[in-house]
Amino acid sequence: MSPPSGSRSTPENKAREKIDALLAQSGWTVQDRDAMNLTVPAVAVREFKLERGHGFADYLLFLDGQAVGVCEAKPAGVPVRNVEVQALKYVDGLPATLDAPHKPLPFAYVSTGEETAFINHLDPLPRTREVFTFHRPETLREYFDAHLLGLRRQW
Repeated sequence: MSPPSGSRSTPENKAREKIDALLAQSGWTVQDRDAMNLTVPAVAVREFKLERGHGFADYLLFLDGQAVGVCEAKPAGVPVRNVEVQALKYVDGLPATLDAPHKPLPFAYVSTGEETAFINHLDPLPRTREVFTFHRPETLREYFDAHLLGLRRQW
């Protein structure tokens, strides 16, 4: 795993180093875009270019080769709730060439490495929640399974 690009001393890169570690501790494999390997079951790809007008997601999250969420990294001290609009812009920007089980992407995180917020768009009333760390890949799979089960019950 290589460090985030750019100068290591910037506040945002310090946050990314912490975020990389938190993602890895939660079971995600952190990769650079140029070395992306989606055969790994749970991957967080750094600095992923989205559709035109959507910019770059600091991290694009993949489960079983399919995009499922994003993470916006911010320096320590930035209130994570002030950035949720930016993360929401990213969930709509998935390139058409990528597969996703749900569009827009259902999961969005905003993190400083010290503080992390999460939005689950599979919830009937999605809202930003502060979490201690990133969810394990298995947990996000459970959210998908629960969502699909709920859809089947509505039929």
